[in-house]
Amino acid sequence: MYFCLMRIIAFRTLREFWERPEYSDSEVSLRAWYHDVKGSNWENSNELKQQYTNASIVGEGRIVFNIKGNSYRLVILIDYEFQIIFIRFIGTHKQYDNIDAKTI
Repeated sequence: MYFCLMRIIAFRTLREFWERPEYSDSEVSLRAWYHDVKGSNWENSNELKQQYTNASIVGEGRIVFNIKGNSYRLVILIDYEFQIIFIRFIGTHKQYDNIDAKTI
């Protein structure tokens, strides 16, 4: 496989989240996550876990990240073959408890 960096769909989702006044404290952490991940080239979840040991693999291609010292949860759907990440959810723990991370 040739070297290809991750594409993240979509940065706008993250930006719109931190632009809300009640979540503005997430901006620095979400920008850092975005910067780190877009430079990654994982071929599988084991490689992802080597970089993000606290990430939770929940199945169906979905991974949950703790953001800003575990203040927020970010759920992504990842396609390792095409190196694409789809942002599926960003919210507080309380909001996260109301979704099914495996299907969102």
